[in-house]
Amino acid sequence: MKRFLLLAALFIGVTSVNAQTDENTISKEELKAKKAEKQAIANAAQAEANALQAQIDNLPGWRRGGNILITFNQSAFNNEWTGGGIGNIAGNVLINYNFNLKRGDYIWDNKFMVDYGVNKNKGDEAFTKSNDKIEFNSIGGKKAGNNWFYSAYFNAKTQLDKGADGNTHFFSPAYFQAGPGMFWRKSDNLNVMISPAAAKLIVVHSEYTDVEDNLFTPTINEIAEFNANGGYFGVEANETTRFELGAAVRAYYKLGLAKGIAMENILALYTNYLEEPKNVDIDYTMNLAMSVNKYISANLVFQAIYDDNANSNGFQIREAFGVGFNYAF
Repeated sequence: MKRFLLLAALFIGVTSVNAQTDENTISKEELKAKKAEKQAIANAAQAEANALQAQIDNLPGWRRGGNILITFNQSAFNNEWTGGGIGNIAGNVLINYNFNLKRGDYIWDNKFMVDYGVNKNKGDEAFTKSNDKIEFNSIGGKKAGNNWFYSAYFNAKTQLDKGADGNTHFFSPAYFQAGPGMFWRKSDNLNVMISPAAAKLIVVHSEYTDVEDNLFTPTINEIAEFNANGGYFGVEANETTRFELGAAVRAYYKLGLAKGIAMENILALYTNYLEEPKNVDIDYTMNLAMSVNKYISANLVFQAIYDDNANSNGFQIREAFGVGFNYAF
């Protein structure tokens, strides 16, 4: 009897183990199936949300929004650190604000941006400016068909503070562009503006172009040499403005690379019909934002500028990476 009970107990135990193993196997497969089902639902919900957002974007009236991003960078080394390095601290403030209007066949898109940064290395007496830009873009248009609009645009750009070498400051130089053209607008996040007749005005302060003083009158050769060296951002001696007429292309593309990761691309091209039209001014900026949570994010900025009138040779390159506080409004 005892032997029978022992065998029965062993049989029940083995059966229970096998049943439990089967249950675990089934449970894993069921979980995978449920995950796939939920993922499909989530994808459908995201597609529906995107469609609703597209409808919202097409609603008449104003759409406003922007963000403030404050980033910090810091490094420090003690005297025993053999790997080399210089301690430094840096900070940057980026403000973006968009206010767009849609009414019937008419649109008006506006973007305001301020980007300012400072840096200080160990041993430096004071902070030096690492980045400085204030810019406003405005495009208005009337629908021509599909995503195309007859348009006109305006752009203004300058800086807030003195340059590191002291030869630039607020409104010197300042750039203004305006002109008619065609505007292709897929959405707020993808658009291209083409203007075949874009006027450009460069404004500078007379202190940087005045080759005269109270002690002497400059010779023709001295003035010619100043102008031959490109003047001051293209502005000739004893002048404060420079006018250009050419073609302009401006493009904007913002896309999501992954959840919480967005990349913004801004490209501006300009060529001057009146002087060396084969030389094209290029200004490209890439902003890569990686959100940690609602208020903390990491930001990578890359900018490449080629300006035929700037007092520099080749491309101007800037890259910055930082982690900081991000507030959307």
